[in-house]
Amino acid sequence: MEIEKTNRMNALFEFYAALLTDKQMNYIELYYADDYSLAEIAEEFQVSRQAVYDNIKRTEKLLEDYEMKLHMYSDYVVRSQIFDDILEKYPADDYLKEKISILTSIDNRE
Repeated sequence: MEIEKTNRMNALFEFYAALLTDKQMNYIELYYADDYSLAEIAEEFQVSRQAVYDNIKRTEKLLEDYEMKLHMYSDYVVRSQIFDDILEKYPADDYLKEKISILTSIDNRE
């Protein structure tokens, strides 16, 4: 279960990081992407483990709230599945491949 939550938080972070404060971004990235412990983050930022824990929990909720309202991640997943289905059904169609490639590159822009 923990790996699924980590993957989801990393995915949500990719979509909504720009909406977070610097502190929220730092804590979430260190905790989920870099696998730091609460104690390591607390030491890094000279705060208590409880402060880090509270910030991470609030930020997780915030990321989930953004997803509930904006659906950017879930829409991306659905789009990706549709692209895969089209490419599977029409593997020799160069026109579709080109258009899907363009749409995919738009989705994956930084």
